[in-house]
Amino acid sequence: MNPHSRSSGRLLGLDYGEVRIGIAISDPERRVASPLAVYQRRSQYEDADYFRRLVYQRSVSGIVVGLPRHTSGEEGAAAEAARQFGQWLQEITGLRVAYWDERFTTQQAERLLQQAGISGKIRREKLDMIAAQVMLQSYLDAGCPSTQPATPNSSA
Repeated sequence: MNPHSRSSGRLLGLDYGEVRIGIAISDPERRVASPLAVYQRRSQYEDADYFRRLVYQRSVSGIVVGLPRHTSGEEGAAAEAARQFGQWLQEITGLRVAYWDERFTTQQAERLLQQAGISGKIRREKLDMIAAQVMLQSYLDAGCPSTQPATPNSSA
């Protein structure tokens, strides 16, 4: 069963990184993903406080963590780190976390920013949140949160 089988309520989309986390958010009807922020990681305590507040302030009902896979589709160390992060988020927020394939989202985000004429420094600052938006929009477009989980991606 898909953890986001409810048909409404905002979803957070997270492009996990050891240093920075790109954040996107959906509309309450879960049709459109918008870029929200790039969070600079601090300490586990400060990170937990940030995500708890974000979930509360934005009335978030679920979280989607981008799952970095190899081009072959297999998971490696980065995917394992993203899954551990998702499990931690589930524990601190009490919300269900789904994982969604994020292969090529950074390249798509880079291309979108270039096409928009965004300069190099600003493009680098916005890249993670645009990658999160691309990933979350892909999740929404695939029919999630329908009752049928999209394949080949998996949920926790």
